[in-house]
Amino acid sequence: MKPLLKRVLLALALLSLIGCDQVAKTIARETLALSPPVSYLNGAVRLMYTENPGSFLGLGAQLPDAVRTVLGVITGTAVVAGVLLLFIYSTRMLWIRLLGFTLLLGGACGNLVDRIVNEGRVIDFMVLGIGEIHTGVFNLADVFILTGVLIAVLASSKRKPSE
Repeated sequence: MKPLLKRVLLALALLSLIGCDQVAKTIARETLALSPPVSYLNGAVRLMYTENPGSFLGLGAQLPDAVRTVLGVITGTAVVAGVLLLFIYSTRMLWIRLLGFTLLLGGACGNLVDRIVNEGRVIDFMVLGIGEIHTGVFNLADVFILTGVLIAVLASSKRKPSE
């Protein structure tokens, strides 16, 4: 793939991922913030609004607000910068690995936007589970990040790079 086309497609994909994440969070804020949790499929899917001040599964939520916000923004910016550098300096990458890193980058950007505009907090609104077993509360950006990491790891076993 030609470098300019690759950059344009990457930019469009990132804008789409970030846009979907932010729209979903806006809808969650407008419809779930002042209502009780909503359950579907006998409680397997639950929608509830929360603002996560910490990182993954609330890690660091007990830190002072200013410290937590600065650490969240710095960490998010470092991840975004690292993946962007990978894109810039990688001349050949399997398309599947490119997809994985694009999803990772889109999710990281979506959560970084939240941290910047929402006083260091990330809007979360989904819980999945069966019976007593359930996930923590997460958002669409988290789904992008997890899916991207899984795809990139699985793609690491591939040997034939494509342009």
